[in-house]
Amino acid sequence: MIETEQSIVINAAIEDVWGYVSEIHRWANLMPGCKSCTVISRDDSRWLLKIGVGGLVRTVNVLVHVDQWEGPQLVLFSYQCEGDPVVGGGAYSAKAKSARETDVAFKVRVQGSGSMAPMWEAMCKPLLPQLAKSFAKRLKDEIEKSAGAALDSKDEKMSETATVEPAAAGTTLQKLWRSTFGSD
Repeated sequence: MIETEQSIVINAAIEDVWGYVSEIHRWANLMPGCKSCTVISRDDSRWLLKIGVGGLVRTVNVLVHVDQWEGPQLVLFSYQCEGDPVVGGGAYSAKAKSARETDVAFKVRVQGSGSMAPMWEAMCKPLLPQLAKSFAKRLKDEIEKSAGAALDSKDEKMSETATVEPAAAGTTLQKLWRSTFGSD
């Protein structure tokens, strides 16, 4: 099993942060390599991820389940890859640092099983922290844009609507793969 944790400070009130993260499809849209997210229920969704490492590119379906919503401070989740022996989970936690700042931490773990577990974990070990860091940065950016737009609206200023597009993970993963394992 491998784990990573990322912490960030978001320049927005904890209520604004919760307003954004309380909708799971927004998480998926920020995940590097996410092509689509189908919300099944408030607690369940299916994410279609395109994962690339060097010349190897795979598309995987990931079933994500929110085990606990404790807004605005905590979300616990678990996931499993359909057709692959990979499961995991994690946590989102938030704490108001001030009226306009929120400390946010993410913990994510991945666990492979069966004969391929060593391969899955070897591949994921260097990638997981980079994916979590990218996700955290994108979340911070989107929430701050969203909170800024809300403040601008209150002040009767014009603001543009931010759009969120899924990230292409291939280039980042290829660079990380090369730096870790030497070549494609």
